[in-house]
Amino acid sequence: MSEVRLEAPISDPQKFLAIGINYKAHADEAAAAGLPRPTSQLWFNKQVSCINGPYGDVEIPAVSQQVDYEAELGVVIGRRCRHVSRAEARSVVAGYLVCNDVTARDWQFRSPTFTLGKSFDTHGPIGPWITTDDEVSDPHDLELTLLLNGEVRQRTSTGDMIYDIWTQIEYLSTVMTLEPGDILATGTPAHVGIATGTFMKPGDVVRVAVTGLGYIENRFVVAQN
Repeated sequence: MSEVRLEAPISDPQKFLAIGINYKAHADEAAAAGLPRPTSQLWFNKQVSCINGPYGDVEIPAVSQQVDYEAELGVVIGRRCRHVSRAEARSVVAGYLVCNDVTARDWQFRSPTFTLGKSFDTHGPIGPWITTDDEVSDPHDLELTLLLNGEVRQRTSTGDMIYDIWTQIEYLSTVMTLEPGDILATGTPAHVGIATGTFMKPGDVVRVAVTGLGYIENRFVVAQN
């Protein structure tokens, strides 16, 4: 491992989808900030050009002053599917990985959809590899942790999701065909940076870890325009 550099385990998925406000404590945090609690699943897409490796540098764009972190468990779809029932949803999962849904908050809230604020180049680090589904006994019983410069900022159990993974797959596959390699980011817990006015600065290092899946660690740098 010391002699190689890991790249993103999936470099060209057709879709990189993410659900917003999907942890109970984060929903409370958002409501306190004036964001209404969603009454259904809140999905948005990250353009796939944002995908970054598990240890690649993440750029702070010159046009954003509010780059934030979001620790997330990622799900990788394993086979082409549509209209998947909740009971059958696990059968379409290939495995899991660690995600940081890096977000330019000022761009996120400029338009009715979150896409621009979620899709800057390098703002989708994933990895460090795909842990196959058979190696994970219960994806809803994992500890999700984010450290900023060595300090714990986010920590929770994936069991705190409002909509669990199987419900997410059922909902999405009602709308669209899911393809092998598609990535679903399943939500972030409380204590995102915007809640405390903490935004990324050059030199900041963010590590996101999930029990049994490993970790990703990315340094934030000034964008090379």
